[in-house]
Amino acid sequence: MGTLLGDDAELTAAVLAAQDGDESAFRTVYRAVHPRLLGYVRTLVGDGDAEDVTSEAWLQIARDLDSFTGDADRFRGWAARIARNRALDHIRMRGRRPAVGGDESELTGRAADSDTAGEAMEALSTGRTMALIAQLPQDQAEAVVLRVVVGLDAKSAAETLGKRPGAVRTAAHRGLKKLAELLTAESGSAGPADGEAERGGDAVRRFGHNAGDQARERDLDAVPAQRARSAGLAEPTGVTHSRWRTQKDM
Repeated sequence: MGTLLGDDAELTAAVLAAQDGDESAFRTVYRAVHPRLLGYVRTLVGDGDAEDVTSEAWLQIARDLDSFTGDADRFRGWAARIARNRALDHIRMRGRRPAVGGDESELTGRAADSDTAGEAMEALSTGRTMALIAQLPQDQAEAVVLRVVVGLDAKSAAETLGKRPGAVRTAAHRGLKKLAELLTAESGSAGPADGEAERGGDAVRRFGHNAGDQARERDLDAVPAQRARSAGLAEPTGVTHSRWRTQKDM
């Protein structure tokens, strides 16, 4: 818990410094948020286009950073919302469906404060498990990735998806339960030498159980970066220079 709070405080401070034109702080923000943001975009557009779409999201984050107000949690949610809109624009322009199941109208974590949640996140970070997430219904897949991988709390995830926090908690709980079943089934067919899927299934199952308990007990109470060019900042490595003009994010 202490590590998480320290990371959040560092990210909050880095965002504020980046808004003041600190190039090093912007790089800190990018390194802290990009991997999870990329994982989320990958569930929406697939592996082939995820890097480009996420780069477009970072361009907007950099351009609009001065308009952002809030702490680390709100920044993550803000960044996820921008990335989601860029992904939806990309999907519409390509005339195809999202990478996860369902239709576009259903498109939908703060890293959890427990060792169990950390294990779940580690399990979800594997390519194998991310492929299984694509088998979930779309609302569940997005809720799981936003809550566990991106690190949003239920309120921030709900703001990103335009849904109620309770609906996001329910979707994440059901998605984690189904994911644990898929991982367990896969471990049964992988053979005794391969325990990764089984361990991942156990971790995800425990996290899903804890999340379900929290959802029954209380409501859980989002995000990014600098007008790089106008402020004279270098853009993050891998960011392209084309811009989306099809949708506003705020």
